[in-house]
Amino acid sequence: MLNYIEAVGQATSNALIGAGKGFNLFITILFNIPLRLRYWYFIIEQIYFVGVLSLLVIVVSGAFMGMVLALQGEYTLSSFGAKSELSSLIALSVFREIGPVISALLFAGRAGSAITAEVGSMRVSDQITSMEVMSVDPVSYILFPRLVAGIISMPMLTIIFSGVAIYSGYLVSTSWLGIDSGTFISVMRETVDFHRDVMQGIYKSFAFGVVVMIIALKQGFFTKSSSTGIGLAATKTVVYSSLSILALDFVITSLLLGGMK
Repeated sequence: MLNYIEAVGQATSNALIGAGKGFNLFITILFNIPLRLRYWYFIIEQIYFVGVLSLLVIVVSGAFMGMVLALQGEYTLSSFGAKSELSSLIALSVFREIGPVISALLFAGRAGSAITAEVGSMRVSDQITSMEVMSVDPVSYILFPRLVAGIISMPMLTIIFSGVAIYSGYLVSTSWLGIDSGTFISVMRETVDFHRDVMQGIYKSFAFGVVVMIIALKQGFFTKSSSTGIGLAATKTVVYSSLSILALDFVITSLLLGGMK
């Protein structure tokens, strides 16, 4: 029993220490925003790496998610004689929850793990140490561009995912399920509010982008110099990011819905 309590306490302590390191790293990045313009050029390169290269998985996943929502929604709503409300179900589900959450999970799996592996390899190969010796700030040169690129890319990927999902749901609904296209669009326009529904997903995606990038950068920056260090750090990035996204989604949803009452 004591061993179990000790193990739980040690795991909790390690988790708090890790969270503290991540928060401290985030504050360090904020207080070390580079003044040299050449550092800002790296942001465009990182947007391509974490954003553009994630487009394929985002678009394909969004398309299939929209198709599944249309089929499942039609099956459920038909039981209540509310088949005409299918567009409302698809749009609200995608904008509020499915779009930002699924996009963030995919982003963590593709871009987050890649960032961790990239920064971790720099740590293991002593590139970061060499920068410090040459008076080159690794926070400004390595961490800052990747953090900003992730924060910019995450909302944009969410918008693309949501648009593809709704359009694929529209195609399945109108061409397969027999719903009139005019009805589909008019019902969606009547029920979806931009500030209440669309912006809710944007707020979430922004927060998810910050969390995923901080976890990815922290895991890479503090990677252990071992044969399994980079792989373990990349795995931790995906696991910790996924859990953080789901927990943060609950917190943000409760705050936003509470403020709407």
